[in-house]
Amino acid sequence: MFLVILLYALFASVFTIGKTGLEFSQPLFFVGSRMFLAGLLLLAYQFSCKRSEFLFRKSDFWKIFGLSVFNIYLTNVFEFWGLKYLTSFKTCFIYSLSPFLSALLSYFMFAEKMSLKKWMGLLVGFIGFLPILINHSSTEEETGHLFFFSWAELAVMGAAICAVYGWILLRQLVKDSGYTSMMANGLSMTLGGAMALMHSYLVEDWNPVPVTEMMPFMECAFLLIIISNLICYNLYGHLLKSYSATFISFAGFITPLFSAFFGWYYLGEVITLPFYLSAAIVFCGLLIFYQEELKEDYQLPVSAS
Repeated sequence: MFLVILLYALFASVFTIGKTGLEFSQPLFFVGSRMFLAGLLLLAYQFSCKRSEFLFRKSDFWKIFGLSVFNIYLTNVFEFWGLKYLTSFKTCFIYSLSPFLSALLSYFMFAEKMSLKKWMGLLVGFIGFLPILINHSSTEEETGHLFFFSWAELAVMGAAICAVYGWILLRQLVKDSGYTSMMANGLSMTLGGAMALMHSYLVEDWNPVPVTEMMPFMECAFLLIIISNLICYNLYGHLLKSYSATFISFAGFITPLFSAFFGWYYLGEVITLPFYLSAAIVFCGLLIFYQEELKEDYQLPVSAS
């Protein structure tokens, strides 16, 4: 159980580090440089250590291109642009929409059945996001509004939607096309990172690069690569050997709580009452949504080492 908590504490730290890194770099360059380098590292490892699984077929180009666009480029560009104006914990909290969005996409795209209890959990969960979404900071107000949502909030919602669709594409590449997840992620990160860098070159101030202080930027970028792209990726896979996927997904709710603590402790962010209210309601929604699956799928860990 300790490793499950550690996994989501590390995931939460990504938002805190990302928020810090944005003080020293423009969002597109921050995303592109980090993803491009992380992709090259994954491909280099795959080629040197698991060459028999180093695979790329021309016929799969469009699948990999789609994964690069949705799972890497759009997800991270939307996320980091929104993070620039939102608090780290609010950005992380909006990302908690992912389980609900994943269920909706699976329902509409793959005709997966949804029980009445799941629909109830879905409704409660969506209602739970309203208190924090209608509470705006002065920085957030700078981005403008569409109805009562700020554009920064909508960007992070877009990131969550793109991420969920990206995971569906990744599953297809791994399950149907025979790619390892490391190979698929390495290719998509490299290509998606290159897209973000090209976008950055067109719209951000390259003089010589869109970075105000190089050392703090590099520290944040390398920390994100190590924590998000390398440690969390492998730890998540390790935990799936001991816990059900349902339990791991449900436990992900603690991520915004860690993010709120890190944001308060390291960044001086103020945690408002709407956050606690939304957290309580969304937790109830998740509990209703996952209740059946948790009873069926939860299993004691074989090993927690």
